[in-house]
Amino acid sequence: MNAVFSFARLGALLMKEFIQMRRDRITFAMMLGVPLMQLVLFGFAINSDPKSLPAALVATSNDQYTRAMVSALQMTDYYRFDYVAQSAEEAEELMAKGAVSFVVTIPSDFARRVERRDSPQILIEADATDPSAASGAVSTLSTVASQALLREQGMQAEAAETAKTQLQVVVHKRYNPEGISQYNIVPGLLGVILQMTMVMMTSMALTRETERGTMENLLAMPASPAEIMLGKVLPFLVVGAVQVAVVLVAAKLLFAIPFIGSLSLLLSAVLVFVLSLVLLGYTISTMARTQMQAMQLTFFFFLPSLLLSGFMFPYRGMPDWAQVLGEIFPLTHFLRIVRAVMLKGADFQAIAGEVSALVLFVFLFAGLALFRFRRTLD
Repeated sequence: MNAVFSFARLGALLMKEFIQMRRDRITFAMMLGVPLMQLVLFGFAINSDPKSLPAALVATSNDQYTRAMVSALQMTDYYRFDYVAQSAEEAEELMAKGAVSFVVTIPSDFARRVERRDSPQILIEADATDPSAASGAVSTLSTVASQALLREQGMQAEAAETAKTQLQVVVHKRYNPEGISQYNIVPGLLGVILQMTMVMMTSMALTRETERGTMENLLAMPASPAEIMLGKVLPFLVVGAVQVAVVLVAAKLLFAIPFIGSLSLLLSAVLVFVLSLVLLGYTISTMARTQMQAMQLTFFFFLPSLLLSGFMFPYRGMPDWAQVLGEIFPLTHFLRIVRAVMLKGADFQAIAGEVSALVLFVFLFAGLALFRFRRTLD
């Protein structure tokens, strides 16, 4: 063995490592893609103080004071009135579906009570399933509404205390009146835990067979690609069922998370969600040749999914392009389902759109997996 240090040998080893790095395209993409993804998402997409939140207006009159209230709320940039509900029941349905974050109710006698200076009131209901998303908008209500009413009355010079006595803004924080963050985080953890374990385990299913040299035996069996795929992914549904039971029991016993909706409806949605995840993992396993590559690909999927799904940051606070990207992840739709069922008591009609999206993911991932399945190891 030559113990003398040689720059020529060092140069040869470095060249060999660079060539190997260039050939490992997945690792090379991770080194460049992940930092760029983090810069873009954290720099542009993440916003802890969401603006332009969708709201519904319930008002039976169109007087000047009602228009002043609506205009003032819109000028704060927190409220965007996308819906004009004809009744409180219609507004309730919109909030249960998650279509709006706020319902602003202005009573029919609002103008008359303003002119009589008889303590007029407006009611603002906020979807508090995500406390951080509604806190900024709620904190500006009293001052903005009172000042708008004074301007409309031509009383801008009145003191702030007088404004407060003239207008009462009643705020109801729906579904989570205490603003407990665990009510938002713990149900979401069910989806995050399932995604991390299901995708990673199933993505390593075929790559483990290839690395151990048992893939030839599997391919030699008289089984169709669909049978092989189902044989690989269905056992993981049992693992997912155990995890669901553990998380739901812990949510009830440790964190006292309320469960208002139907357990059977939630479990049905969980089944579709887990099936989409294991099929996604199987699809990743058809792209990777080693278990390390499979883990790298799953991490490349985990990062944007966690950031854009609404689990870590308010979904409504992201720009439009980030919200569009968030829709391509199953976790985004599942978080809406689990929070709606557990905290809002939503029925199937309220979550039908999100369940349909998960079903679409199931067929999409199954089709991709079958398309990429190879009968040979070449």
